[in-house]
This record gives sequence, C-alpha cells and structure tokens, in this order.
Amino acid sequence: MQFGRTYEEFTVGDVYKHWPGKTVTEYDDHLFCLLTMNHHPLHLDANYAEQTTDFGRNVVVGNYVYSLLLGMSVPDVSGKAIANLEIESLRHVAPTFHGDTIYGETTVLDKTPSRSKTDRGIVHVETRGYKQDGTLVCVFRRKVMVPNATYVKERGGEQPGRPELREPARPAAPAPTPTDQEQ
Repeated sequence: MQFGRTYEEFTVGDVYKHWPGKTVTEYDDHLFCLLTMNHHPLHLDANYAEQTTDFGRNVVVGNYVYSLLLGMSVPDVSGKAIANLEIESLRHVAPTFHGDTIYGETTVLDKTPSRSKTDRGIVHVETRGYKQDGTLVCVFRRKVMVPNATYVKERGGEQPGRPELREPARPAAPAPTPTDQEQ
C-alpha cells in the first residue's frame, strides 16, 4: 500500500479518489463534540434540532467532516509529509447528517520546489468531500511540504523506523541425562 507521495510523484491536475468512505454515526458526531467541547445543541440535542432548526434533525459538526476528509487524504497526499503548512480555505457547502457516508477526492493544483532546501517541495491541493448521493458537503485547500525521493531514501526508505521481524531464539536442547543403565 502506498502511504503518501514524494514531490516527484505529484502531477498537477491529478485527482486521487480516497477509499473507503466513512458512514457517520450519531456516536461519532457526539464523541467529536464532547472531545472538542462543542456543545451546540444543533449537534447534540435532537429535540432542539427538530423543533427549532431548518434541518429538523441534528447536523454533524462541520469540523468532524473536515477532519474525516483530511484523514482520508493522508495515504494519497500527506503520508510522507514533512509538514502541513497551511489550510488556505475551508468551506462547508451542505449539511451532513447521522447515517450519511462521506467520500473524498483530492486534486493537485500546483507544486513548487522549496526555495531554501533542495530535498523537498510544496504541493498545493484541493480536497472535496461529498455524500453518498453525490452532494458536495466540504471543500478545502491546503499546502503540504513533502520530501523528494532522495530525502526519503536517506532517511530509511518507504517505511522508515519500521523494525525488521526477528524470529524468537529457540531454546537450546536440554543436555542428555544419564539413564539408569549408564549409572
């Protein structure tokens, strides 16, 4: 499985379709709300959402949708990243509800070699998230600093830091014991 790309492997105009998607559950949404201290009733209180909002039901926190899409893009875009430099824009285009499945794709917009170091470059991408019916729900653009192939090779290759499997040492065979006849 490929995990990220080197600078040379990005081509302007390429589109990476992230797989698999993620079905958002009420639990996912509520846990994210609680972890991030977002206690807005639009996300947590079904009665409030039904009675007082245009949606008539809970809406999934937009930053959870963004976080899912960012995570989905890691194997295709930033798995080898040296740094995420900038989230240039983030738009929540349509609501996501419990039970919706989110899919994502990323387009390479531009790439620029680093001006200060020859072993890396900056890749500019746009990630778009959509629901199972094709409705666009989230769009964001970011800039990622990625290594070139030389950088990766010099730092351990495709899976740096991964230990090699060592077979367990086999215990030595016990020394033969004298039998009754030998005594």
